[in-house]
Order: sequence, then structure tokens, then C-alpha cells
Amino acid sequence: MDKRQFLVAAGAAAALPASSGAAAPASTGPTLLTVSGTIGKSNRGALDPSLDQLMKKHGIAFDKAFTFDAAAIAKLPAVTIKPTLEYDAKPHTLQGPLVEKVLQAAGVAPDAKVLLGMRAIDGYNVMVSLADARAYKMIVATRIDGQPLPLGGLGPLWVVYDADNLPAFKDKPLKERFGLCPWGMYHIDVRAA
Repeated sequence: MDKRQFLVAAGAAAALPASSGAAAPASTGPTLLTVSGTIGKSNRGALDPSLDQLMKKHGIAFDKAFTFDAAAIAKLPAVTIKPTLEYDAKPHTLQGPLVEKVLQAAGVAPDAKVLLGMRAIDGYNVMVSLADARAYKMIVATRIDGQPLPLGGLGPLWVVYDADNLPAFKDKPLKERFGLCPWGMYHIDVRAA
């Protein structure tokens, strides 16, 4: 290889993204979910108090985050659950990736001892350990009965579990089963436990 070929090859290699795992490609569609805190990957910078108005009003702050658009969430393996919902007391089919798989995509180690602050667009915020999210097989539901979860309804994302089949919830009154399940969820804050 002569000097010119070497310089062209070196320049092309320098233009490629680093494979350190520290950064990932940015989403191409509107962001539906932002994961911040103790994460191993990022594809966006710090919260911008001028442009991230909802997060600012909810007291969220971060230096880096990992964002998911609809396509990124759809690429994760989906799980199907069929809980009876408190809103109409009927079983519904919900689909979406496991919370733990979403977090792994953001660089959270599967065995990490972390707490998850899951916040909804109305400000509702719950804290759940990753261990409990795993034990409850919590999903980030994107679909209900074969249709996308709509904004203004329970979506576009709903963290939920199959309460009918979980010992911790199945014997509770229907209205008390889903307190750990924020609908309209848009942010997960990952913190050391």
C-alpha cells in the first residue's frame, strides 16, 4: 500500500463511529422514551432546559441519555401479556419489549442493582427496582389488542405487567393492581440502589 492509499484508508477509518459502546446512533424519528442516569450508552447530550420543557417541569436532569423512537423500540423482541385492566375490568392483549431488554439496549448491565424512576407525561412517577421489574416481567407496552397505544389514551408507552398471574397482585382488588404501571411513560431514570 502506498502512502496515498494509507492516508485515504486512515481518513475513512477515522470517520467511522467509535465502537466503544459509549455512544449509539441518534434516533431518526420522534423520541418516545428517554433513559438517563446509570447507563452505559448514550445517543443524546444533556437536558436542554429551553427545549426539554416537560422534563424540566418534572424536575428531570441529566448530562447524557439514551433515546428510543418507535422504530428502535419495535426492534426489541416483543412479549405478549393478557391482563384484566382496571379501566374496563376486561382482559386485553398488550405487547412490547421487557423493561429489562429496553435497559440493556441503553447499556444497563442485566445484573445491575439499580432503581428505576419511571415517569409518565402527567407527572406520575414510580420507583421500581430492576430486580422487581424482572420478577414481574414488566413490559414497555406499545400495542393493545393489536393497535398502537395512542397518546391521550394509555400510550404511546405503558409500563405494565400481567397482574392476573403475579402472586403479589392477583388477589388484590382490580383498582389496586397497577400502581407500579405508569401509562404515558416517557422517561426512565436509572439510579444505583
